[in-house]
Amino acid sequence: MAKSLLIVGVGFMGGSFALALRRGGFKGSIYGVDIKPETIDKAEELGVIDGGGTELGLVQEIEPDYVVLASPVRTFRGIVRGVKPFLKEGAVITDLGSVKGKLVYELEEQLGSRFVGSHPIAGTEKSGVEHSFAELFEGKKVVITPTESTDKEALEEVVSLWKLTGGRVEFMDPMLHDWVFGAVSHLPHAIAFALIDALIEMSDGVDLFKYPGGGFKDFTRIAASDPVMWRDIFLENRNNVLKAIEVYENSLQKLKELIEDEREEELTEYLKEAKQRRLSLE
Repeated sequence: MAKSLLIVGVGFMGGSFALALRRGGFKGSIYGVDIKPETIDKAEELGVIDGGGTELGLVQEIEPDYVVLASPVRTFRGIVRGVKPFLKEGAVITDLGSVKGKLVYELEEQLGSRFVGSHPIAGTEKSGVEHSFAELFEGKKVVITPTESTDKEALEEVVSLWKLTGGRVEFMDPMLHDWVFGAVSHLPHAIAFALIDALIEMSDGVDLFKYPGGGFKDFTRIAASDPVMWRDIFLENRNNVLKAIEVYENSLQKLKELIEDEREEELTEYLKEAKQRRLSLE
């Protein structure tokens, strides 16, 4: 019997997840809940979902086998309180959030062992269901963060869903996840937003944004990301983000001193090491 799935937050990520599942062969119905009725209308019009609404009570009506949290991470707790009374027995709950850590344990405490945290390492600076596309997760890492309490069957089902999307599943401890992605994802976004802010401050008499080169556009592309989503990520992973910013400030200070003191050889080595590390990613 085909299973049904409900996505809470039918934006770019939630919409892409739905499309990717269909592309991968998911045969069940996919529904959506979003605070904006126009988003539900657009998602239905585009064939992203089969139906939906703006109220979490829809869970009681459709009794989904899977519930996927795809809204900004700081909304998760309230959503879970709203859907919990209506969940049918055996329903599996997962998410697409960029923060795990203590949030996973809090949601697990509310929902029980059938909550499985997951984080696809995929995305663009675009937002809105109209930008969703089915290939977003193809070949991309998906980090799943089970705990000692996670139900094995629920875990297997979430892994199966991600495999349908084309994602490559890896497992990671929830707390380790937030340290890792605080450094490799959240810090770069913070830097991109801060760089834009710096140029706003420096545009005194000359609008610097009239003269962007390719490097500037490449580096700051992610600063065009959804502000609400990133506000929530920064605040939810506050401690790790702050630690990462402090380390970055130290590295920037080191670079500043090398330039200030005209220490050519050391500056060359600093830049060379950075280049080599970057090339190793290719």
